[in-house]
Amino acid sequence: MNTAIFALSLRQLLGRRRMFALIGLALLPLLIAVVIRTSDSESDPVDPVDNALLSYHLILTTILPLVTLVLGTTSLGMEIEDGTIVYLLSKPLSRAKLALAKLAASWLPAAVLISVSAALSGSIALQDTGESSLLLAFVVSSVFGALAYSALFIFLSLLTTRALIIGLIYVFIWEGLVTGLFSGTRTLSIREYTMGLGDLLTGNPELDARLAGVAALVLMVVVTTALVALTIRRLNRFETRSLF
Repeated sequence: MNTAIFALSLRQLLGRRRMFALIGLALLPLLIAVVIRTSDSESDPVDPVDNALLSYHLILTTILPLVTLVLGTTSLGMEIEDGTIVYLLSKPLSRAKLALAKLAASWLPAAVLISVSAALSGSIALQDTGESSLLLAFVVSSVFGALAYSALFIFLSLLTTRALIIGLIYVFIWEGLVTGLFSGTRTLSIREYTMGLGDLLTGNPELDARLAGVAALVLMVVVTTALVALTIRRLNRFETRSLF
């Protein structure tokens, strides 16, 4: 990984308006956890685990994919839009190092936001319950899910200028609708990998994971690795097309 490109990309991605919006989005599960936790428990008892799962599901279905979509499609998308990608590719720089630097720059802030959101909302929901393993599963699965999503959205940004729109279709139509109707499509869903990983770490059936834990972990590793490899290959092809 090239540290100079990583640092520059990180500064570009952490623009004030963008980060304020993403931080606000990441705080939503925390707000929900606080509201439910402080609700009238006598008239409407609230199960702490159910409260935690509500926040976790919100993070997995909405917060995690949206945060990584914005950062992932912007990481290389900025360079393509303003034409500076040609200057980057004209330098004697390994395409693998470039791809990894861009991936790290988009994944790091996403992982921090999501893990903090999962940790804080889970801690509030599970306060005094002793469910530390469930909280750890929330954080770990969300962080690895962020890596897989980031790899996908960076690759999409190299394929099309409409990566943001296609990413939204993937998140809300494919993962939100299609995978719920057709079980075979779940092997191509990062959301299902993330949920399965959480199930593997806790063994809690209430997570409603629809992929077995080991299978989800293997698929996440294979798909993420394949997406990074495809990104590197695409960068090599992009170089040839752009410079000659």
